[in-house]
Amino acid sequence: MTSEFHARHRGSTTTTMRRRQVLRLAGAAAVIGTSGQLPRQAAAQTGPGAIFPFNWQAPQSALDDLKRRLAQTRWPEREPVGDWSQGVPLARLRALLEYWRTTYDWRRCEAALNNLGQYRTHIDGLDIHFLHVRSSHANALPIILTHGWPGSVIEFLKAIPLLTNPTAHGGRSEDAFHVVVPSLPGFGFSGKPAERGWTADRIAQAWAELMRRLGYSRYVAQGGDWGAFVTTALALQRPAGLAAVHLNMPLVIPQPVPTTGSSEAETRAIAALGRFLQDGAGYFQIQATRPQTIGYALTDSPAGLAAWIYEKFHAWTDNNGDPETALTRDEMLDDITLYWLTDTAASSARIYFEQAAAGIFGVVVDFPVGCSVFPRDIVPAPRSWAERVYPKLIHWNELDRGGHFAAFEQPALFAQEVRACFRSLR
Repeated sequence: MTSEFHARHRGSTTTTMRRRQVLRLAGAAAVIGTSGQLPRQAAAQTGPGAIFPFNWQAPQSALDDLKRRLAQTRWPEREPVGDWSQGVPLARLRALLEYWRTTYDWRRCEAALNNLGQYRTHIDGLDIHFLHVRSSHANALPIILTHGWPGSVIEFLKAIPLLTNPTAHGGRSEDAFHVVVPSLPGFGFSGKPAERGWTADRIAQAWAELMRRLGYSRYVAQGGDWGAFVTTALALQRPAGLAAVHLNMPLVIPQPVPTTGSSEAETRAIAALGRFLQDGAGYFQIQATRPQTIGYALTDSPAGLAAWIYEKFHAWTDNNGDPETALTRDEMLDDITLYWLTDTAASSARIYFEQAAAGIFGVVVDFPVGCSVFPRDIVPAPRSWAERVYPKLIHWNELDRGGHFAAFEQPALFAQEVRACFRSLR
């Protein structure tokens, strides 16, 4: 098996074998799960393009190690301000980490993932993990959903049943989807690239191959954050079978950004962009230039990793100053713990480095595109910008609540938007 699925393996051991080796064996046994063999072995036995079930249980030693590290956190002094302007307030992070150490239950999240339908397949030299949940409705439309950073497939867990089983959630049978949710390369249970070049364009090619392997001859795609880049790349590539795409982060910022002659909506968007670049883009610059350096700190310290991600849940969700009014502690810690247990702080950050020079913002996409704009996204896009970039705009809606993590924060609204966007294509 590949090393990204091994649990934390640091510290002392009471055996003669190094702890890293012990946890590799434990992690391998956990990945085997009910399939009875290692994923790579299964792929080799069934040939190129094989898709195999995937189950994973974190070794208890990894969870115990996490609690020990949390208990031994070395804290800085309290911030000299009364808000989040210098980052996560000390008292807020102490409370989150204490809950993580004493109350949070990873096994609950782990069981939910294993019960959904997890799979892996080898594409373009890399193991790709994905959720695949088929609808019971015969005419369901296949859809591939792509997350971003600091998200994961966990973002979509609440939305998946709304999409696959709409009749149980206020929808119609003709609104059903077969749902595919891959983990980006370097994220979660996907492999970690050992070479340069995994840009949104290459990931989109892998996604098209994934849908082909699943036997879907006609499908749609959806994404936000880095998922919007990948989904936009899919639309530009026009792989066989792709019918349309939906974005909850439209990539429509003009290049260059206009300084005069803007409408009221455009002026608001320009101001939001300015605030982000001035006060919110530090993480972006670090991960786009030195992902390896920041990776050491985030991989070694669960407190550091939690602060790095928790701050984004505060900044990018539709909350009243408290991120726990948008997402529960358990939901945020599900995502943070996945990053911790899979050792993907550095590998996930590298997508910023890869994509930094690639661009896509403002590129005309002559393909059916739908957009849903949530008010607390980083830069809520105005329709006028979208109409210049998406000449075949099939859906546009500006929601009254929700932020950057649309499916995570507002799964019902997210599902409604996806249904509405693709309804005319069925």
